[in-house]
Amino acid sequence: MPSSDTKICKTQMTRQERDLRSRLVRLISAQGMLHGTLDERARTCGKPNCKCARGEKHVSLYLVVRVDGKLRHLYIPESHANEVRSWVAHYQQSLALLEEISAVYWLKVQNREK
Repeated sequence: MPSSDTKICKTQMTRQERDLRSRLVRLISAQGMLHGTLDERARTCGKPNCKCARGEKHVSLYLVVRVDGKLRHLYIPESHANEVRSWVAHYQQSLALLEEISAVYWLKVQNREK
């Protein structure tokens, strides 16, 4: 196996590995990323004449992140909701790609390949 400070040439990679790495680089370099989970909450405000009193609840979006072992909730205004949803999705996609790349290397170690 190459040492940690040795670069791997693209010619030494399988086509699958090159493709996965390329997709990951494109995702990381071109997109915003945000770690967290989105939580939509529906609530009533308590005003007797409000639409929520008739069953049409107010919906709010929150970003939930664990920081120092504690859950943190951050309100996301509607004006930022689409962008934040996109960033969270990109983060999840990058994690999935990293897992696929890791599986390729698992097989290399398992088969004693370099």
